[in-house]
Amino acid sequence: MKFSDFFSRARIRRYAEIDPDEVLLDASNIPKYDKNSLEGRLEKPISKASLYSIVGALTIVFIIFLAQAWKLQIADGETYLTRSNMNLLRPVPIFAARGTITDRNGVLLAWNAPSGNGGGDSSASGTQAVSAMDDYVPKREYATTTGLAHIQGYVQYPSKDNNGFYYTEDFQGIDGAEKYFNSELQGINGSRLIEVDAHNKIVSQNIVKSPVSGQNVALSVDSRVQSELFNNIKAIADQYGFKGGAGIIMNTRTGEIIALTSYPEYNPQVMSDKTDKSAVIAELNNPDLPFLDRAVDGLYTPGSIVKPYIALGVLNEGVIDPNKIIVTTGSISVPNPYNPSQVSVFNDWKDLGPLDLRHAIAMSSDAYFYTVGGGYKDQNGLGIANIDKYLRLFGFGSVIPDSFVSGKSGTIPTPEWKKATFNEPWYLGDTYHTAIGQYGTQVTPAQIVRAVAAVANGGTLLVPTIIKGDGPHVDRVIDSIPQNDFQIVREGMRLSATIGTGKAMNVPYEEFATKTGTAELGASKEKVNSWITGFWPYQSPKYAFAVMLEQGSVHNLIGAAAVMRRTADWMEIHTPEYFNVSP
Repeated sequence: MKFSDFFSRARIRRYAEIDPDEVLLDASNIPKYDKNSLEGRLEKPISKASLYSIVGALTIVFIIFLAQAWKLQIADGETYLTRSNMNLLRPVPIFAARGTITDRNGVLLAWNAPSGNGGGDSSASGTQAVSAMDDYVPKREYATTTGLAHIQGYVQYPSKDNNGFYYTEDFQGIDGAEKYFNSELQGINGSRLIEVDAHNKIVSQNIVKSPVSGQNVALSVDSRVQSELFNNIKAIADQYGFKGGAGIIMNTRTGEIIALTSYPEYNPQVMSDKTDKSAVIAELNNPDLPFLDRAVDGLYTPGSIVKPYIALGVLNEGVIDPNKIIVTTGSISVPNPYNPSQVSVFNDWKDLGPLDLRHAIAMSSDAYFYTVGGGYKDQNGLGIANIDKYLRLFGFGSVIPDSFVSGKSGTIPTPEWKKATFNEPWYLGDTYHTAIGQYGTQVTPAQIVRAVAAVANGGTLLVPTIIKGDGPHVDRVIDSIPQNDFQIVREGMRLSATIGTGKAMNVPYEEFATKTGTAELGASKEKVNSWITGFWPYQSPKYAFAVMLEQGSVHNLIGAAAVMRRTADWMEIHTPEYFNVSP
């Protein structure tokens, strides 16, 4: 190579530029490059195809935007203008004042609290102004007197959605009189139209429709008597270990309920307001079931309080002369017809000796009613078919029609019922136990009080009412039973109060007629329901009563009779108008 050629090439290498694509990368160094800093990477210019794609996409979006704007402003402009105007005019409900609930003496049990803001302050600004002028929902308030919860009930207030609009505009009664008389109490809501500006300030308003207040309801209950009855049930139940209880006093001539209470009870104010969530949860989770109205919906084994109705069946069917003496010895023994060496023993609560029907009622003899109910030795019995017939005649086993106290139907055991329930045959012992209100018999206190009222008034089965001055509403007249039979049973119940199991009601200020019952529960029979039922005055009955204490110890000597005695003693002093009444 010539020296000049070498010099020429060296000069070329010195002054020529090197293009990026002429650089060769050493593959062994690639992992060391920091790609996040674009080391070891080559930048390329944006291609024309990519640029055209971006411009085309933006053009399409712009065209869609123009089309939508045309639709909103021109095609649907009038529709949206109307809707916009409607947004400026806001309909607001004017809630009708809910009617008050009072007792028979005019004592308020439920009412509306006075408005706290006088219907709104138009001087407020912004959203506060709309809120102030918005509907005022009257707060429901309840008398704090004990024992009234299941009569009062409670309400659910009108409800708003998250945007402040009402999806329910009516109060809804949830329980008690609030529920039963809801249509009468709620009235008819009015409405007003308010105009707001873009800042949500009120510009003007006018009433479109005035509200119509709900009707006031006057109940037949006497809140004084009801509270005293409740307090006595609570005191005895708490002291002697009963789970709960219920009591009813009813007018035997009109069916008006003077007192109807259940223990334990809930707090109507807590359940209506629902502002104290912990208190609401505590009420709902209370294992003692405060929401169960034991007087109306509680089903309980009645025990011996069914004996007056069995006695009426026995008399009407001619099973036994009421004066015939049956010698009781504390039990009856029935040999097995297939194996006479095997004997079934049915015990009485006590050896009561010789008894006629009146004294059998007074002393509550189980052995006597085993004998006349199912038959024993040479004495025929009423039989299970007739037991079912006469208990149903007095309203057991069926729902009380069209009443605040309609409640549950209960159960009268029969061979058909046992077959359907247990798939077992009926035995004579089942008849014996049914005749004394045991086995599968279940009743409500409301059924008991109207049945004993029918005994007191001579066979008129009333539909109980809690409306003052309402009634009588007659379910049926039991004219198939002679009045003389009713009188014999009433005499037995009067003997119960003077010499028998109901002696707690043998008081100097009034003549009571009573029937007590102790219903054994479960196989162990360690728990009992304690009952007392009856009427007064004996000569010219006007009031019937039933008191029940639930699931106490079988060893208790104090029960429902003590509750009624305490209540009667209090009434004689504080509400004497219920005694010495005219015929």
